[in-house]
Amino acid sequence: MDSSDWDTRYANAPGLVWSAEPNRFVVESVAGLTPGSALDLAAGEGRNAVWLAGQGWRVTAVDFSPVAVERGRELAARRGVPVEWRVADVTGYRPVPGSYDLVVISYLHLPAEDLARVLGAARNALRPGGRVVVVGHDRTNLGGGTGGPQDPAILLTPEAVVDGLAGLRIQRAETARRPVDTGDGGTVDALDTVVVAARPVG
Repeated sequence: MDSSDWDTRYANAPGLVWSAEPNRFVVESVAGLTPGSALDLAAGEGRNAVWLAGQGWRVTAVDFSPVAVERGRELAARRGVPVEWRVADVTGYRPVPGSYDLVVISYLHLPAEDLARVLGAARNALRPGGRVVVVGHDRTNLGGGTGGPQDPAILLTPEAVVDGLAGLRIQRAETARRPVDTGDGGTVDALDTVVVAARPVG
């Protein structure tokens, strides 16, 4: 889907397409960190960016859908937190190297070459000691989980993400289970790739 497709999807939704609450793995991965400068790539409607801002992070949120960015602005305004919003395609976006303490990439699904470029930009954007958090639907979700894209070519694996973050210290790389509410009081598990890595200091 290109930016106009996403604009249509966001514009036709009666409310937020995604939850207003942050991703559980993002929350886990930043627990205990001292807030600094954060970059949310492919931020969508801003659920992670707005949450991070509420925790005291100085957040830049980037997405190629102007409609999503406008919804993010509205969510940030409702929560009373500052976020710097930018409309840009993350496959070509190049943040200033060494300028962020945290980079978040949440549920961005791209062909391998495009994903590698985004991961490379995220890696280069980190300051020494900075951390990147990557979360997305795992390839095993096709047969063992629920929801998400059905094209294996754009689904994640921990190994592929780790390869794209060469030179960083890997702190977590796994396929994790995420309970999804079925609406009838039960849950089913989705399978997500979760990778956390840090730029070495010195």
